[in-house]
Amino acid sequence: MKVREIMSKGVISCHPYTPIQEVAKLMTDHNISALVVVNDDGTLAGIVSQTDLVNVRVHEEYWEHWRGLSAKHIMTREVVTVSPETTLKEAARLMKERGIHRLVVTEEKDGKVYPIGVISMTDIVRAMAKGV
Repeated sequence: MKVREIMSKGVISCHPYTPIQEVAKLMTDHNISALVVVNDDGTLAGIVSQTDLVNVRVHEEYWEHWRGLSAKHIMTREVVTVSPETTLKEAARLMKERGIHRLVVTEEKDGKVYPIGVISMTDIVRAMAKGV
């Protein structure tokens, strides 16, 4: 089975300059645990997760200035990505090895990388529950 068969198509995203309060609101409003960060041209810039937000709250030096922080300050820039044709086995292996809960599914066009979906551990477990 391939990632394209069970991934969440489309991405809920923000821009690097989105304030972290808005990032948190988007996650809450959409009941998701991470946002893909995209540049103005729609290319992949990073990912920001609930863990990144909680880390801001835990570290006093960040918390003092949290109102001035945006996604670019806390996002992970080195995003682990897969293509829609990646196997579920490979996607699961990457998540396990990297200690992450989701992968951004991307397509390359004209030498640029665009996010087209996300596959999470939850998606893989759902597929397992369906016997896939």
